[in-house]
Amino acid sequence: MRLKLWRESEAVLFTLPALIPLLIFWLGPLGYIVYLSFTDWDFMSPNKLFVGLDNYSYLLTNSEFYRSLKVTLLFGLGSVIPTIVGGLALAMLMNSKIKSSGIFRTLLFSPWVTPTVAVSIAWSWIFEPEVGLANLMLGWVGVSPIGWLRDADWALVAVLIVTLWKSIGWAMVFYLVALRNLPSDLLEAASIDGANGWDKFRSITLPMISPTTFFLSIILTIQSLQAYDQINVMTQGGPAGSTRTLLYMYYQSAFESFNVGEASSIAVVIILICVLLSGVSFLLGRRLVHY
Repeated sequence: MRLKLWRESEAVLFTLPALIPLLIFWLGPLGYIVYLSFTDWDFMSPNKLFVGLDNYSYLLTNSEFYRSLKVTLLFGLGSVIPTIVGGLALAMLMNSKIKSSGIFRTLLFSPWVTPTVAVSIAWSWIFEPEVGLANLMLGWVGVSPIGWLRDADWALVAVLIVTLWKSIGWAMVFYLVALRNLPSDLLEAASIDGANGWDKFRSITLPMISPTTFFLSIILTIQSLQAYDQINVMTQGGPAGSTRTLLYMYYQSAFESFNVGEASSIAVVIILICVLLSGVSFLLGRRLVHY
């Protein structure tokens, strides 16, 4: 018994170097945010007024909160699914024996390593309604100019285009590695059995690369909830709140309205959404992911 306790204490000692930063830089701030969500504070007053669940009840009765939640979900679906599908399609194309594939891979991956602020500024010029390249190209095919970032119906689409352009090459790299690790003997056996390209893709390729798809779906979902730079640079949550996600609503509440309690309650909601989505992903992963 003493030997077992000693070994357990040794394990705790070995994990302390990792647990201490986790406690200081993650669990501590998280607990403080939860505490602030029950207060009314403006960043400057020395006292924090405890208001209980008032901030949460205000959110649940605020139509702007539900609108931002809807925008967040639309942004998540509109960025995660196309990035995964597009990344897989590009990876399969790059995995085939085409000339200068290394150059194309570099060009496709380069947006990911480019700062999001710089990318957003460049695309803001492209989406400029009067002299932007986007409307110029639409005019070549006879399509009327679009307001893009000034139009509430198109602003979120424009932000999603930028997000996809930046992320799709990153997803391609992961899928390219997964495709190149596929067992060639399994694919050859399927060919001998008479399987066509679609059969091999559906029955062998997709199940074998499912761990990569699972990983990308979780990471991209978290990134969609944390999207801020492109929204702040391109639309500032507008027009008329059409691109205001929960994270941007949090920013406006905390640093524009100085309502720290309300902002903290939004942050707690975002954390709960992350936990919920992660739990659903892991439950689905047990059934759909093949290791």
